[in-house]
Amino acid sequence: MPKKFTFRGYTLEELQKLSLDDFAKLLPSRQRRSLFRGLQTRQKKLLERIRKAKEEKEKTGKETIIRTHCRDMIIIPEMVGLKFGVHNGKEFVIVEIKPEMIGHRLGEFSLTRKKVVHGTPGIGATRSSMYVPLK
Repeated sequence: MPKKFTFRGYTLEELQKLSLDDFAKLLPSRQRRSLFRGLQTRQKKLLERIRKAKEEKEKTGKETIIRTHCRDMIIIPEMVGLKFGVHNGKEFVIVEIKPEMIGHRLGEFSLTRKKVVHGTPGIGATRSSMYVPLK
């Protein structure tokens, strides 16, 4: 039997019924302070788009990807189950929100730097390779 998800003793359904202020009281201090100071204009617009996408998903059953540059938005319970395209500076990385992500920020799941992978040097890569015989 799979383990049921809980966040600070609350199930996902209970969290979704809480108001934003009540939910904020359950978060760690940095996220709680951010929500108590109020959402920025771009975060409010994102929240409106989330609610619209959720309504559309219930009506048509069609899932839309919400594209955003708002990497500092805290993941709240009403986002669970939606897909976001989070900008990483170059492209939009698709992030599907799962219950375990609640309380984190969107940008944590869209990495801005990728691992450097160096290729092997070939013919003409350096001056000394001019004098290396081919066979």
